Amino acid sequence: MKGKKVVFTAPWKVETQAYELDGGDLQAGCAFIKKLYSLISTGTELACLSGMETWYRMPGTPGYCCVGEILRTADDVTGFKAGDIVYYYGNHSEFEITQAAGIFMKAPPDIELKYVPIARMATVAMTALRTSQITLGDYVAVVGQGLVGNFAAQLAKLQGGRVIGVDVAPMRLEKSKACGLEYAVNPNECDAAARIMEITEGAGATTVIEATGWPEVVCGAFKYVGKRGEVILLGSPRGEYQTDMTAILNKSHLASNDIAVKGAHEWKFPINKDPFVKFSIERNTEIAFDYMSAGKLKYKDLITNVIKPDEAAEYYNKLRTDRNSCLGVLFDWY
Repeated sequence: MKGKKVVFTAPWKVETQAYELDGGDLQAGCAFIKKLYSLISTGTELACLSGMETWYRMPGTPGYCCVGEILRTADDVTGFKAGDIVYYYGNHSEFEITQAAGIFMKAPPDIELKYVPIARMATVAMTALRTSQITLGDYVAVVGQGLVGNFAAQLAKLQGGRVIGVDVAPMRLEKSKACGLEYAVNPNECDAAARIMEITEGAGATTVIEATGWPEVVCGAFKYVGKRGEVILLGSPRGEYQTDMTAILNKSHLASNDIAVKGAHEWKFPINKDPFVKFSIERNTEIAFDYMSAGKLKYKDLITNVIKPDEAAEYYNKLRTDRNSCLGVLFDWY
């Protein structure tokens, strides 16, 4: 099969290349997929494109999550057949051979196909909620209102929190307010820490979910949390930042503050369901789809751009340089 794929050829260099993939002789457990839509993960993919992620080798085809049609399966694959539409963690290419295992499931019939890939962002965000101790009436500050931060805010509200969204991009805050965010704080327009203290009547947030991963922003987030609170590191830390950490460490160390710092990386849970483990990525994904189907999670307005593969270089540059121009960017492979 002849198709197109997105390739990161060097730091900040993106190309759309033609390629050919033979799906005729599949290895055991594999499926041959025709991609329909794939979603850009802004944080992870821009980090890869920058060259900061040492595990990502260039040239390489990035990707995060997608939906596609099975063209063929290996003889030993059960539960799936040609013609099935499946959701899985795939790359930005027109055709792909992948293992029909792990997070590999039939797309929900009641969710329009172009929105199916966004479920992974809700699944990533859910990790912060699983890690936290958010209960009814808690003030929750979510720093960063990209796709993951937006879903973290929605889920925190569903868990009983009174949610404060923090971001420097007005468009993202507007999208979050449309999804039910109670308080929107833009650090470019006010003293964010003072505003959060005002909202919480001087107590500070019970939980701060940091969804950007930028070390400078992470350090600033400690100003938002109240005594005996918690800071959840949802965004993967990236980049170099030098500062005096003493005040931040004392927030956690001193009995008068006693702030808990918790990691919430997506892969802290097992991939598939297990009777001995309550949480898994598979279960979180099923819940995300259920909440999307039931209207409990708002998602349609979060896809701001549906693009063709030939537009890849243009839109990766927009995601890097203009946070107000894009939020959810989806490749259309039809």
